[in-house]
Amino acid sequence: MIETTFQVRVPTPLLQYGFDQNEIQRRLIEWLVLSLFAEGHISSGKAARLLNISRIEFLALLRARGIAYINYTPDELTEEFAAVEKLEVKPTR
Repeated sequence: MIETTFQVRVPTPLLQYGFDQNEIQRRLIEWLVLSLFAEGHISSGKAARLLNISRIEFLALLRARGIAYINYTPDELTEEFAAVEKLEVKPTR
């Protein structure tokens, strides 16, 4: 993935929580992606790709952060139904 570098100023008191530069960067990226998703700018699939995680992991992250996921696109609905069909277990007799 192509990257761009920004300089970000962080208030020094925030460093008392023990975050290093890598953790701050990870959290900023996560926050930005979650914000874009919550505002409807990107889909869950795109958000997951930007965070380099699976869509299921992204949905778990939404749940962990208290962000509701209710706006399925037609493609996402098709993907969900296909996943459910794969999970269906046929009763044995």
